[in-house]
Amino acid sequence: MQRGSRFSLGLVILVGALLLSLVGWGAGLYIDWLWFSALKYPQVFITKILSEIGLRVLIGAIMFVLLLVNLMLTKKSVLQAIQSSKSFRPFYHDDDNVITINQPNYPNWREQITPGRLTAVFAAVSLVLGFLYSTTVTGQWTTVLKYFNQTVFGSADPIFNKDIGFYVFSLPFYEFLYRLLASAIFINILLVALVYLVTDTARGGLAKIFRFPAARYHLSVLAALFFILKSWGYWLDQFGLLYSTGGVVHGAGYTDIHATLLAYKVLTVLSLITALVIIANIFLKRFRLAAYAIGGLLLASILLGGVYPAIIQKFVVLPNEFTREAPYIANNIKLTQQAYQLDTIEQRDFPAGRTLQARDIQENRNTIENIRLWDWRPLQQTYSQLQEMRLYYEFKNIDIDRYQIDGQYRQVMLALREMNQDQLPQQAKTWINQRLKYTHGYGVAMSPVNEVSGEGLPHFFLKDIPPVATTGIKVTRPEIYYGESDDGYVIVNTKTEEFDYPKGDGNAYSKYEGTGGVKINSIFRKLLFAINFADYKLLLTSDITNDSQVLFYRNIKERVPKIAPFLSYDSDPYPVINARGEIIWLWDAYTVSDMYPYSEPFDNRGNNYIRNSVKVTVNAYNGDVNFYIADARDPIIQTYSKIFPGMFKSLDQMPSDLRSHIRYPEDLFLIQCRMYTLYHMTDPQVFYNREDKWTLPTEKVGTEEKPMEAYYTITVLPGEQKPEYILIMPFNPQNKKNMIAWLAARSDGENYGKMIVYEFPKQELVYGPMQIEARIDQDTTISQQLTLWDQRGSSVIRGNLLVIPVKDSLLYVEPLYLQSEQSKMPELRRVIVASGDKIVMEPTLDLALQRIFGEGAALPAPPKQGAPPQTGQTGQQQPAPQATLKELAAEANRLYDEAQARLKAGDWSGYGQSLNQLKEILTKLQEQTSQ
Repeated sequence: MQRGSRFSLGLVILVGALLLSLVGWGAGLYIDWLWFSALKYPQVFITKILSEIGLRVLIGAIMFVLLLVNLMLTKKSVLQAIQSSKSFRPFYHDDDNVITINQPNYPNWREQITPGRLTAVFAAVSLVLGFLYSTTVTGQWTTVLKYFNQTVFGSADPIFNKDIGFYVFSLPFYEFLYRLLASAIFINILLVALVYLVTDTARGGLAKIFRFPAARYHLSVLAALFFILKSWGYWLDQFGLLYSTGGVVHGAGYTDIHATLLAYKVLTVLSLITALVIIANIFLKRFRLAAYAIGGLLLASILLGGVYPAIIQKFVVLPNEFTREAPYIANNIKLTQQAYQLDTIEQRDFPAGRTLQARDIQENRNTIENIRLWDWRPLQQTYSQLQEMRLYYEFKNIDIDRYQIDGQYRQVMLALREMNQDQLPQQAKTWINQRLKYTHGYGVAMSPVNEVSGEGLPHFFLKDIPPVATTGIKVTRPEIYYGESDDGYVIVNTKTEEFDYPKGDGNAYSKYEGTGGVKINSIFRKLLFAINFADYKLLLTSDITNDSQVLFYRNIKERVPKIAPFLSYDSDPYPVINARGEIIWLWDAYTVSDMYPYSEPFDNRGNNYIRNSVKVTVNAYNGDVNFYIADARDPIIQTYSKIFPGMFKSLDQMPSDLRSHIRYPEDLFLIQCRMYTLYHMTDPQVFYNREDKWTLPTEKVGTEEKPMEAYYTITVLPGEQKPEYILIMPFNPQNKKNMIAWLAARSDGENYGKMIVYEFPKQELVYGPMQIEARIDQDTTISQQLTLWDQRGSSVIRGNLLVIPVKDSLLYVEPLYLQSEQSKMPELRRVIVASGDKIVMEPTLDLALQRIFGEGAALPAPPKQGAPPQTGQTGQQQPAPQATLKELAAEANRLYDEAQARLKAGDWSGYGQSLNQLKEILTKLQEQTSQ
């Protein structure tokens, strides 16, 4: 193939690839537009796209103009160099014995370079470099928009007395602008210097780039602009001292303020002087003067920016560090507390050493009845064995919430039965099945946190397919099209029936009645969807009609950030069943910043400010997404509301049946807890010496010691009258295992978002979680029983240890699960309860409480759920139905095993109790069989 043909082919391939990329990009853009429009957020899409593309076009155009202008200024020098250069000719040695018949005629390359062609080359180079440079601002559109829509914080930093909003909104924009301009000028200097070097070579040498006036003037002006800009950079650097990590705390310390700040001010002036010297050098023609100025600036930056602060730190600060750093430690404490709302935590004393009585248990029945006996890890396995029903169903997660059930405030655990197409049989993984037929999950499993069957399994409030309810909670729309599954896009309302749920020997089918997708009502859209999803089968199928809709971005962890990528999100969205029986996802979203002065960062990205400003809801059937402002005082969410008008709604607009389910988010709570371990100390001296540092406790999960998880519970807080839903975390003193305090975050009604820390007297011992775990291991009866179970083909799973505040005391509860080696279904078999110096293990929480506090602590048996009222007796108290023969037999068998285990363990008292209970069960069994 000839050279010209190869070049033409390569050009065709390149143009074709560019066209395909452009078509793919355009198809994706149009599909996203349709998706945003279907969700009623077209303005958000327009703002994002115009801002992103507009910023790139603007920066690319500015860079193109700067490059072209500077290159055009070198045009005359380039043309002169071409004209003065020697024409290339091959050199031949004279040889009398050689006769040259036809000497080659080489074209004159200088004639090929015309002013017009040179301008075209400069324009092409500028265009390519401008386009490449524009990619550096990808994702920076939020920085620009936040600057032009910023909101005042209303508090100032203690050093420069500027509003916090300057650091959160203005300073990032100024730094972004500085980086852009500095890099643009630097690229222009390099490119122009390269051109002059080449022209210098063409004129016969590479000796001095400043030999010609044009190069000297041009590069001097660019260098002067660079140092003027550098002066602005030093001015900005002084504000960056408020994020310094060189002192005893995060933020500016003594050395930063008394040495480094002075250095930046001096360097700001020296940079301007250097720029003036370079400009003067244009006329003075003394290159050494400019070199001395630049060298002097470099030397000053080393001495003032490095050596001088090190001397101050070593000889002034270190000999008397606390005295020097005290005011800056106080700044760090104050602003860190503000950044994480630790300054709003109410402090209360909690008495230690008080013991509970049976009367206290009875008076706090609501708290006791909502103690979570089911840990989500073993419960997820149990749910999977009991309620997944088919291979292609999966419970992605177990969530915790609370509901009003039969007039009682109950804490429950629930999970959605989602579709997992990866678990379809291999022969069933066809395009039709995965895209048109198996489109959604179905139903909910829900159980109370504290109820257990005789077999050690959970009681269900909601179960089976279709959903069967044993309470007043009903699910009228059990189909789950949007959740945590990653099954990709599906097409609904096609000629293929959608699988709804298994029904007997066959299946039930359904038709999608929602509007959560994008319609494929033309061959043009069909083509674009095929291009966007890279799926040619979508284009070839005949099952699609004009009513068909494509549902995509169905994973809510992809769907919601697609709309609002500028928010951060909690790790655990949770489902709620509303009053209409619909399944709604609730998800906490955060506004974060890494620019809060003096505040200690909470992650590796340097973020040091966080607010739970937004609550997001997603309809599991229709896919509708709503954003509600949960913290209207947050200036960052106020700024986003200005950028995207109409996107965010007031929390008052959230339906009341959903608002009653919002909860304090666990991720935010853990961040605040970690910060509070240090920042509960407000005295700089105590803080400096870490005299009262706390740590988060650990617990035993399985056989490993792990960090304790925060946990939700329903209890009556000390000094309060009503039970409420709270999130709890205990604290230990540093290097100790006892408990020093516990923090509660409230979730109900007007108290939502309020936090209270209860501190114990430091002179008294309150057992911490690991101390309770150690007491469990040291109890001979309990440890022998655990060892016995582990040796009989079963494994013991230790659940979360819960520290439950009851009145003015604490109750420690840890569930134990048994799982056989052949089964993946853990069963709740024992409950360990500790109070004061007593620790017991019993089959149920009620029995454990009776052993510690006496029979007066016995709780009434929970009412049998789902028993229909007799005709004519609606509203009257119905007697609890008798247990079935099967249930009585199972309970008798369990009590016999329990009695034998206690006998082997030498627990004669427990052995006698088990026999008495067994006798009662056998009596009931005899009565029923004789009827």
